[in-house]
Amino acid sequence: MNKAELIEAVQKAMGKEATKRAAEDAVNTVLDAIATGIKKTKKVQLIGFGTFTVKKRAARMGRNPKTGESMKIAASKSVGFKASSSLKGGL
Repeated sequence: MNKAELIEAVQKAMGKEATKRAAEDAVNTVLDAIATGIKKTKKVQLIGFGTFTVKKRAARMGRNPKTGESMKIAASKSVGFKASSSLKGGL
């Protein structure tokens, strides 16, 4: 499912009166709130769905696949997601 399909699903769930624009605004608001929460508290937990957390990766040595030469890869941060047990059980 991509974002457009998610917006259509939200529009259908909101009922006949809902416009596509209203559904898109709802989806964007939720995604923005999750992103803001991750930036502020480093963790967003949605009971029954899962938890978004900031993951830190240490600096490490890697290899350039084109030349085979060793190179240093800088430390970085990314977002991880761990699904709740109820979401996993429904798969």
